[in-house]
Amino acid sequence: MFFTDQNEPSEKTGYLNEAFRLFHLRDQASREFSWHYHDFHKVVIFLSGKATYHIEGRSYPLKPWDILLVDRHAIHRPEIDSSVSYERFILWIQNDIPHQELLSCFQKARDRSYNLIRLSSDLQEKLKETLFQLEDSARTHAFGQEILTQALFQEFMVYLNRIFLEKQYIYDKKSYSYDSQIASLLQYINHNLQADLSVEKLAARYYVSKYHLMRKFKEETGYTLHNYIVSKRLLMARSLIDQGMPVIKAAQESGFAEYSTFSRAYRKQFQQSPGASKKQQTL
Repeated sequence: MFFTDQNEPSEKTGYLNEAFRLFHLRDQASREFSWHYHDFHKVVIFLSGKATYHIEGRSYPLKPWDILLVDRHAIHRPEIDSSVSYERFILWIQNDIPHQELLSCFQKARDRSYNLIRLSSDLQEKLKETLFQLEDSARTHAFGQEILTQALFQEFMVYLNRIFLEKQYIYDKKSYSYDSQIASLLQYINHNLQADLSVEKLAARYYVSKYHLMRKFKEETGYTLHNYIVSKRLLMARSLIDQGMPVIKAAQESGFAEYSTFSRAYRKQFQQSPGASKKQQTL
């Protein structure tokens, strides 16, 4: 585990070597965040400032102590008003942590297409207490620091899962905005990556012109429709390869009709061949 109160790392999608990493960040610099994803899960605890988080077609204007669950590979971008100080906790969590049930909230957020946890004052105080204890423990070098920090991390995630899975949070339709057509399209794409996802097929499915669909998709997600689909298919293929599936089968299972197309796209996105990725798993 690791803690830092420095500025958030530059746009980075991976290389989390610890089970988790906690950041406590404060800044007021004018900064544009591009659309991106991570290879790990992320919890954002918003403390102060003016910020809106965009996650897979949904926009969440944040209030102090709002919590966001950002699943690994979810396309997202924060939009920050730099006129006021922006303070938050960021918790990065590896996908292969020992207690996999602690990641259930991210799966549920994906299933619900809803990422926000807004708490009543009593639940908020309980999570605050655990979070501050986790921060303090991660900073120290006292006896048993690693054991205590791991225990507090697990306690925090247990409470977070209980709240989200049991819907103990405050739900308000005004707490987020989205385009219903694009939200439906995103859900369809992510559940049907093996299908024919050509723009013509998708436009016919949603009864719109393909040019309207492509323009609207780019406005809502920051990605072109084609690049979004290719990126999601590549991420799926890499996950399957990591799980031990043969490379060619992983390409087919992820919706690539031609291996050469898959290989070129894989090299471009991950800066290595699919075979090299497979080889690393066996070392």
